[in-house]
Parts: sequence; C-alpha cells; structure tokens
Amino acid sequence: MTRRQLTRLLPLAGLVILVALVAAACVAPGGTPAPGAPSPTPVPPLQPAEPGANPVDLLAWLFTPVFQILFIALVVIDQATGDIGIAIIVVTIILRTLLVPVFRKQIVSMRRTQLLQPELREIQRRYKGDRQRLSQAQMELYKERGVNPASGCLPMLIQLPLLMAVYVVITTGLTNPDPTAMLNVFGYQIPVECVNGLGTPAYDPYVPCLDTTVAWLGGLDVSKPQVLFPLPLIGGLSILALIAAFLQLIQSRMTMPPTDPSYSDQSSRTQRQLVLFLPLISIVYGGFLPAGLFIYWILTSLFAIVQQYLIVGWGSMFPIFGWTPGFAKDHTPRFPVAAPTLHTPSSPGGKPGAPVTPGQPTDRTAAQRAASAASTVRPRERGRQGRRGRKR
Repeated sequence: MTRRQLTRLLPLAGLVILVALVAAACVAPGGTPAPGAPSPTPVPPLQPAEPGANPVDLLAWLFTPVFQILFIALVVIDQATGDIGIAIIVVTIILRTLLVPVFRKQIVSMRRTQLLQPELREIQRRYKGDRQRLSQAQMELYKERGVNPASGCLPMLIQLPLLMAVYVVITTGLTNPDPTAMLNVFGYQIPVECVNGLGTPAYDPYVPCLDTTVAWLGGLDVSKPQVLFPLPLIGGLSILALIAAFLQLIQSRMTMPPTDPSYSDQSSRTQRQLVLFLPLISIVYGGFLPAGLFIYWILTSLFAIVQQYLIVGWGSMFPIFGWTPGFAKDHTPRFPVAAPTLHTPSSPGGKPGAPVTPGQPTDRTAAQRAASAASTVRPRERGRQGRRGRKR
C-alpha cells in the first residue's frame, strides 16, 4: 500500500478508534463483565453517561441518546414479540429504510463516476507523470459533469458509528440485569418484564433482564459469539460470520467498476484486492463478536444488495471464472442511473456543444469518448524555449 493510500485510511482508522472509546465510556462504572464470565459481585445497573471534564466523557454523554434510542427500540419490540431475534431484524429494517436516501445518493454518485472512466483514462494518458495537471484536469471534468466523488463518504461515516452503537447495545444493554435507568424518557418509565425477577424478592442480579436467546435459531444467544467449533487465533468458526462475509463479497463485486483488460491502474487493483480481503475480517471476528451483531450485519448487507440491484443491476458480479448466467446477460436495472450530461464539440445528431442525452454516452465509440475527454483537457501551452533547447 502506498503512502498516499495509507494517508487516506488514517482518518477512517481514527474515527473507528474514537467511536470505540466513546462506546466503552457509555458503560456504567464498574463495567459489565463479558458474557458468560463469572462475576464475583453483582453487575451494577446500567446508567446514562454523565458529561465530564475529559473529551471522552463528553463524547460518551453525546453518544448516550443514540444508545438509548436503539436500546429502547429493541426492548419495546422484544416485549411486543417476545423474541429478541425478531427485534434485531425489525430495528435493522427500520434503520436501513430511514437511510435509503443517503445510500441511494452514494450508489448514484459511484455509478456516475464509473460512467466517466473513459474520459478519466484519456486524461491520465495525456498527463501521465504530471500529477498537478492530472489532478486539475480531473477536477475540471468532475465539475463540468456535475459529479462529486466525495459524496459517497457520508454513508460510511454514518455506518461505522451505527455499527459500534449496535455492538454496545447488544453487549452492554441486553446483558445488564437492571437497565431501567436507560428506559426512562423525559420522566416516563417504559415498562419491561425482566426474566431475572427485577422488582421482586426473587431478583437475581447475576442474570440479564432480557432473554437473549432465539428459539427459532436453535436457542442461539445473541449476546455471545456463535461458534461452530473452536479455532486457534480467531477463537472459532461462525456460520453467521461466513454468511456475512459471503454477502459482503457479493455487495462489493456489484459496486466495482467493470474490468478493462486494456487499462489497469494501481487504485483499481488495490480496490479489487480489498474486495477479497475485507470479508475475511468478518470471518476472523466471528469468534469474538456477538451473534446479534452478525444478524444486523447480514440484514444490512442484504438490504444493500437489493438497493444496488435496483439501481446498478448486477454490476461487476459476473462473470465468475468466465461464466455468466442467462439472467445476468443484458440486464437493465429497475431504476438506472442517467449518465452525466456531457458537452462535446460535436454531439452525434446535434449541434456542436449540445448536451448528450442520457444513455447516449454508453453507446459511443472509443473515438467519441477520446474526443469528449479531449474537450475537457486544456491544451498544453508552449512557452519560450530556454537556451538549452535552442540549436547552436
């Protein structure tokens, strides 16, 4: 990985670390023990974080409403259905439905950027070795076509903190024996029936308030890792982690730009390597993260796959090992993305400088694409030659 690519990943890594610190600070004093670990003393009740002098306490206090909203939603749906697995599914569907406009904007921006690849390649060919002119020409192209490549970063900035919030809710909220303080909204106490006898003489402070097992998944405990059999280093192999990794691979392949044998740059090669590498992270963490988080992850990936299918179709999912199924050939998305408006010196069937109609750029020849890119690239200005360039 180059220094430039590593520099781009540093803010993302810093965000993950920051969210993890804030999430950890939301735990009540004394902390909640790991699921299944022996507790010599009763687990303290779950309390909202208080603002403190240090930045972590302040961020934890700001993060508490997000935790409380997700936790209350899970508790209310669990009390109504009597199944924490269904509660996680319903909350995930609600979250993804609310975020449909944000992720749609990301998918459309990504697709519009992919439609500019012929012009971008022509610019890279012209300004090869001149990074300043190359960057300037690319920005001019994006500005002229009305494409903002940075608009696809917002969903990632939303999804990472949300994923950490779901993790903390499952590991801290669902495993706490007395979460009543988190169920108080502006003085109104949300009623909850605890399986540990909270509020009765039979109260057991060592047992979680909510039943975290899912009967229709074979008695799966969503607050603990689902391990099929133990493995060294990674803790164990999880079926849910394998399903999540497989769905992430499909989602990533659908969003990748089509392969071009005649052209391949370092960024595209790195992107394709990450598509294969990132799903492996899910398999590695399957032996450590709770099963409920993978249920959320699986549903999130399924939702994203369906949304991408409706907008970009199968994308670069096929061919696989040279095979393309019949249903994927000549497939047209339900809501296709219109190509960015292009202004060429001589538009086919129109006057010079007229905008190309949506869908027309996809049918242009290589010469027409090159001409479109050439109209964006400013000609190199020739200045006066120095003494070394003169003939003697």
